[in-house]
Amino acid sequence: MTDTTITATDADRALKARHRTMWGLGDYPDVADRLIAELGPRLVTAAGIRPGERVLDIAAGTGNVAVPAALAGADVVASDLTPELFVAGREFAARQGVALRWEEGDAEALPYEDDSFDVATSCVGIMFAPHHQTSADELVRVVRPGGRIALISWTPEGFVGDLFKTMKPYAPPPPPGAQPPPLWGDDEHVRALLGDRVADVETTRQTVRVSAFGSPEAFRTYWKVTYGPTIVAYRNVADDAERTAALDADIAGVAQRHDRGDGSMDWEYLLLTARVV
Repeated sequence: MTDTTITATDADRALKARHRTMWGLGDYPDVADRLIAELGPRLVTAAGIRPGERVLDIAAGTGNVAVPAALAGADVVASDLTPELFVAGREFAARQGVALRWEEGDAEALPYEDDSFDVATSCVGIMFAPHHQTSADELVRVVRPGGRIALISWTPEGFVGDLFKTMKPYAPPPPPGAQPPPLWGDDEHVRALLGDRVADVETTRQTVRVSAFGSPEAFRTYWKVTYGPTIVAYRNVADDAERTAALDADIAGVAQRHDRGDGSMDWEYLLLTARVV
């Protein structure tokens, strides 16, 4: 395991503790199941995961990639900073009739030896680690030469990128050195993170259609009690009725901007695949 001054600081440990708490708030398992379930199988297909391969799913959450990878016959480790999410993940795996390992782990300090896996994946997960270069270094480190990386990340210009920009003035300020998660959805940024340690890099922008809400207000009502980062933003302004009302209006405004006219939205993401050299 790589040790760095970033992951060794008291401030960073406190930040990771806050992240773990944040993702345990609300009901992220419902978000993963109701809204973005199709992304997991898409990433497994893009990665070309085959029976017997050793696969690490980083920031695995409830297993929306890890479980389909196990269904493809891979030997899978689902790693996440918030092991509370594993309860729903294990239930998901049991329903699908597959077994995999669920292990607590920090994307910026993965507890695995170099070259341990044939494939590493992350679906809107690793992007939320605050120090992008550190987590990219760990991602590459644990994959053997010739192995593969496959990532799905929300884009800065898409719905989720717009939502995070909108929530930023209401959320607690990030600590020095933390980078915006949707940058992982920027082609140039993620290519620079991986550098010349990978080859055969392919990126495409795709969308997932979200039709669970009939109106921007319905989306806001769901998101403010279900999604950890949004809950944190509301808690940060809870003592200020004006700012709370403004946040209400701004979140509904994001949904309105992206409404296709029928209450549905297309959430854009960047799909990246690469081979470790």
